[in-house]
Amino acid sequence: MQTLEELGTKITGALSSAVRGWNVALGELTLDVDDAEILRVLAHLRDSPECHFTVLIDITAVDWPQRRKRFDVVYHLLSVTGNRRIRAKLQVEENVSVPSAVEIFPAAGWAERETFDMYGITFAQHPDLRRLLTDYGFSGYPLRKDFPLTGYVELRYDEEQKRVVYQPVELVQEFRDFDFMSPWEGARYIIPADKAKKENP
Repeated sequence: MQTLEELGTKITGALSSAVRGWNVALGELTLDVDDAEILRVLAHLRDSPECHFTVLIDITAVDWPQRRKRFDVVYHLLSVTGNRRIRAKLQVEENVSVPSAVEIFPAAGWAERETFDMYGITFAQHPDLRRLLTDYGFSGYPLRKDFPLTGYVELRYDEEQKRVVYQPVELVQEFRDFDFMSPWEGARYIIPADKAKKENP
């Protein structure tokens, strides 16, 4: 069986206009793909006899808010016959659609919906691109790095109305006082004198 380095070289040779580069780290091959060519790359990885990556494991994203092309969209594939994995990665700007991979891997439908729900990345020609994990009318995209940890709204059961109600998040000041001490510095807890004497006779 060919090594991952040999496979990376062969894929790049076959798809020179689509694959911008590749590297091997921690026993996995990662391809850097042109965003307009992702479907061609995925089809080659699935159909080429030397690749045979027939299982789509996951599609996810990484948020780089300081970068012009803000998101990495990452595809994880598995070759059952070759017993190895590959990762195809592309960069895309905010508010720019990525071609949907549903025609090549039907399982991509769910993963693309989750990526849309968590990051706001849209997939062109997706048959049913709706939110998957968040509630109806949810505002924002929870896995973006600029999304507040507390969210924008909280929900609770209102005993008077006998239903769940939404209201803006309100944090009192005591929850805004954060301790940024390094865990290696160690906390300086105040121990009562009598307890300290028992612990240190």
